[in-house]
Amino acid sequence: LYHCSTCQVGAAGGVRMSETDRRPVLATLLTVLGCLAMLWVEWVLSPVYPVKSSAKALVFLGCAAAYVLASGDRTILRSFGRPEQGAMRLPLLLGGGVFLLLLGGYTLLSPWLDLSAISGNLQAKEGFTAATFPLAALYITFGNSLLEELFFRGFAFLALYRSGYKKLAWTFSAIAFALYHVSIMDGWFHLALLVLLTSGLACAGLLFNALDAKSQTIWPGWLVHMGANLAINTIALHLWGII
Repeated sequence: LYHCSTCQVGAAGGVRMSETDRRPVLATLLTVLGCLAMLWVEWVLSPVYPVKSSAKALVFLGCAAAYVLASGDRTILRSFGRPEQGAMRLPLLLGGGVFLLLLGGYTLLSPWLDLSAISGNLQAKEGFTAATFPLAALYITFGNSLLEELFFRGFAFLALYRSGYKKLAWTFSAIAFALYHVSIMDGWFHLALLVLLTSGLACAGLLFNALDAKSQTIWPGWLVHMGANLAINTIALHLWGII
């Protein structure tokens, strides 16, 4: 066999993709499949939130595991490594800043925002009640954010980034992260506000990418993600009349 940087050529003249070159294809394909699977769960099955969360864990972790098994690339495990000393200070400040920014923005804009549909949508679509939502809010803030960071950053972003496809890693993971949330927010907002929030999610994905690219772990992005989720769930608790 003659080896080149992008392929392997056999004696019969056949060309097959090397393991290294399969990695970005597998990572991209499995990310898309994972998002489509959750879109089907969200819109077709429409289960209550505990079932949906379990399905999400199986799909996201399954896609990451399938990538490792098919590609032999185990560098995804580095995403759980310990960051360098002092690497979490900036993310901690950013997480706190995002929390205050979102709460402050909601306080200032609430007279002009009609978010009354959210609580009704959560009750009808997710099966939440005022009694069960606080527990769900805790999981969304800490557990769900970790699962999304593992999938969209630890897998989709860092797998492509470490394979040398850095531009693709930045754009693809951020766009996938934003579009994935569109199915979750369906029915919450008017179209213009939904487009604005989707754009904001893509920007948030880029921020999480930047933090994780520096540390090569998911922990910095997770801290900021938690800060955003904590603010959103605090607002939701207020809309429910719980706080």
